[in-house]
Amino acid sequence: MSSPTLLTPTSKLKPLPPIKPKTTSAVPPPSSPLQIHHTSRRHFLSLAAVTSTLSLSSLLPVTQPALAADDEEYVKETSDVINKVRSTISMDKNDPKVATAVAELRDTSNSWVAKYRREKSLLGRASFREIYSALNAVSGHYISFGPTAPIPAKRKARILEEMDTAEKALSRGR
Repeated sequence: MSSPTLLTPTSKLKPLPPIKPKTTSAVPPPSSPLQIHHTSRRHFLSLAAVTSTLSLSSLLPVTQPALAADDEEYVKETSDVINKVRSTISMDKNDPKVATAVAELRDTSNSWVAKYRREKSLLGRASFREIYSALNAVSGHYISFGPTAPIPAKRKARILEEMDTAEKALSRGR
């Protein structure tokens, strides 16, 4: 049994001895050292990367830009969310349907956010930013204070202002 060798760092790199093949082939060795073609690891890895990229690019589908139907769907669903937020936050606090309306609003807003949060084409839109901010404010209020707690006038005014801004941005295609 051989003992393990301890590798210690040194300041000088020592070249490794060349590996001599142990094959017995009938091919004559090259006549001069200039004819030996050594491929470097970097060259090999770059070729492997290019080859794998080309083969993968032919297998992966090409993503198309957002279609008009997707944009129409976003506009329709966002308008529905705006209307639901407006109707829910303007309900009277003594209305017996407030708790169910808030629960429906939460479900609607959660599904809207889950659907459109990952869409990179929508993240820069003014309508998306405004709606997202308003939904955070509404959800945060109802989570903190309960579904029957009225929204304070200042917060309500800011939410309605964000809804108006988002609606204008939607009508302009932003």
